[in-house]
Amino acid sequence: MPEQHPQRRSDSQHTVSVVVPVWNERESLEQLHAELVATADQSHLPLEIIFVDDGSHDGSWETIRTIAGQDSRVRAIRLRRNFGKAAALSAGFRAARGQVVMTMDADLQDNPADVPRLLAALDTGYDLVSGWKRQRHDPWHRVLSSHLFNVITSWSTGVSLHDHNCGLKAYRREVLREVALYGELHRFMAALAHARGFRVGEIPVNHRRRRFGQSKYGISRSVKGLLDLAAVKFLTGFGGRPHHLLGTFGLVALCGGLCGLGYLAVLWVLRLSDPSIPPLGGRPLMTYSAAALIVGVQLASLALLASLVTAYAGRERETYSVAERIGDARRARKPRSTRRVSASNDA
Repeated sequence: MPEQHPQRRSDSQHTVSVVVPVWNERESLEQLHAELVATADQSHLPLEIIFVDDGSHDGSWETIRTIAGQDSRVRAIRLRRNFGKAAALSAGFRAARGQVVMTMDADLQDNPADVPRLLAALDTGYDLVSGWKRQRHDPWHRVLSSHLFNVITSWSTGVSLHDHNCGLKAYRREVLREVALYGELHRFMAALAHARGFRVGEIPVNHRRRRFGQSKYGISRSVKGLLDLAAVKFLTGFGGRPHHLLGTFGLVALCGGLCGLGYLAVLWVLRLSDPSIPPLGGRPLMTYSAAALIVGVQLASLALLASLVTAYAGRERETYSVAERIGDARRARKPRSTRRVSASNDA
């Protein structure tokens, strides 16, 4: 576990929201609910459970409806179709009332008994605590691909975690207010939060064998994960200044193309006085230089456009993250327009 940070005020006295995305997990829902309730009762946690049915077609929603009718701590959301885990989590985050929000898979491989341990880790000063399935009960090929994915992700993002994709995580409310979740970026919440300056840690958790159904993830998940990792690397490294990346490649291509064409121009001048120099039209350097020049101009143009888009979008969203405020240091409200004020006075 990473180094400890100074003690913060405990969130254990506030409501803890557990968001559980569900996709065809009918057999495990009642037992998961029973284990969560037992853990909350034993630890005296003011718990709310939010099931998000992500377009299940196996009767999961009917089971969730029954559970919610028997327990007032259970709330539920049903999406119209399968939108993906990130969308289900986003819906759950919006509905959560707690100052601490936890996520947990519905397949019973995550152990609800680990909930108090993650909360205790938050109390040591972290803003996000991720579970680490140190001993996994999955097929060897999934374990191997997961290990490679975690190594590459840790190296690329600078967030050293053993298990970026663990579904068991605990968040402070501030993290979810600032980190936008879309696509399939739920696997990179730790990296996205770290890029905003939040403190990220992990603890070992108990990973259990799957009892019902089968895994929803196939080989395509690894390919999508690498593509998403490239997107996260761009967002965290150049999200606020995309013109630096695009402009750098554009300038390199422009310089290469201009140098190549300049060299050919010198040869063309020399050929006027020395016909023994071969014609320039058949040289590969001509094609490569022209292509580099075109690509360079296109990248430079994209860099300028990206800079304009970023500047426009940045007006509506802060590029910083505030940890604490002292005194009257909140952002001033925008004054109402003169037209709206005068209209209200006339009324």
